[in-house]
Amino acid sequence: MSKPRSRLGRGLDALLPPAEDEAGGVRIPLALIEPGPFQPRRRFSDAALRELAESIRAKGVLQPLLVRPRGDGYQLVAGERRFRAAQLAGLTEVPAVVRELTDQEALEVALIENLQREDLSPVEEAEGYRRLADMGLSHEAIAARVGRSRSAVTNALRLLQLPDEVLAALDDGRISAGHARALLMLPPDRRLWGLREILERGLTVRQAERLKERLGRRSRREAHPELARALEERLGIRVRITGRRRGRLELFFTSEEELKGLLELLGFQED
Repeated sequence: MSKPRSRLGRGLDALLPPAEDEAGGVRIPLALIEPGPFQPRRRFSDAALRELAESIRAKGVLQPLLVRPRGDGYQLVAGERRFRAAQLAGLTEVPAVVRELTDQEALEVALIENLQREDLSPVEEAEGYRRLADMGLSHEAIAARVGRSRSAVTNALRLLQLPDEVLAALDDGRISAGHARALLMLPPDRRLWGLREILERGLTVRQAERLKERLGRRSRREAHPELARALEERLGIRVRITGRRRGRLELFFTSEEELKGLLELLGFQED
């Protein structure tokens, strides 16, 4: 049984109707092609690029790049991995298909191509959707363009509400999209605390989803919660204060480096 074509594939075909004949493809000098500004993917594996470059040296570029005219040259729309690998392989020209595309169409094509290959991190995908939204598209319109549900687009865009530190951890794979969605359940000023809990304790997504409940219990149990939060932000470690007139101030560290940094902040120097 043949595999059904994805909705993404139909969306890309609608944007890029096939050329009527082989004249739709040409060979273009690499020097005339500039990277496009709409590439949603920021990270490329050096090892994978070298492997692709070796394949290109042996067999050439089998799938044409997609470019659009720009000045005296061309701007790359889709095929950045092949473009970079062709440069590594020492090619001087590559096969390409030239299309007149608007900025919106160029962004849609670049985003769809990467989504088809599942090449994008959740952050890169969300940023691609945001750029389409900045061009005036509604969440429903974006969903129709890229073959996603409206709720999937909306949920992806919500990730961009998270602090930069959380987005960096999501982008490099230290936490998953499920962890990130769990952090969205926390108050904005507690999301960095939640990130530290996930990373330091190795929490699963299900455990991360219970952080909000744990935070509520902690707030009821501990004294001076606002002061504890301010100290956590200042020191970068977990802080607990118990008791109001008399009590304890506890500082938690998870490594020797954190301990040394804490001692330095306190003005203590070991002999």
